[in-house]
Amino acid sequence: MAELRLPEQNTVLLTGRLTRDADLKYTASGTAMCRFSIAVNRRYKDPKSGEWKDDTTFVDVSVWREAAERCGKILKKGSPVHVEGRLRSYQVEGKEDGVKRTKLEVEARRVQILEKASSAGSSGGGEPEPAAGAEIEEVPF
Repeated sequence: MAELRLPEQNTVLLTGRLTRDADLKYTASGTAMCRFSIAVNRRYKDPKSGEWKDDTTFVDVSVWREAAERCGKILKKGSPVHVEGRLRSYQVEGKEDGVKRTKLEVEARRVQILEKASSAGSSGGGEPEPAAGAEIEEVPF
């Protein structure tokens, strides 16, 4: 049987809200890295009871370099975002028991903020200005 060649594909698209403020740190070489977690909801109708239910999944996200700095300054708990990236796994050692565990996170290539910046301090009744450096887009849902 001929060797089967599979395409290399590792793409993740998620939309959710931050569960805590974004945490911006810098590596020893000065590279910015930001981590946050988002809650991704799925609403469905239970076939037995007919009731609507929510299923929430919590996903850790990491962002690097300039995008990390923007995320660290702008994103707060509850911020709605759309994340595009890839799954990445790595090993961590438990602090208390020393057991190695595998952790899975999304390494973001793009983080899109799904809300307009607050219009606090702006005069006039027009549209609020977007936050500096943020990628903001009206989402049709």
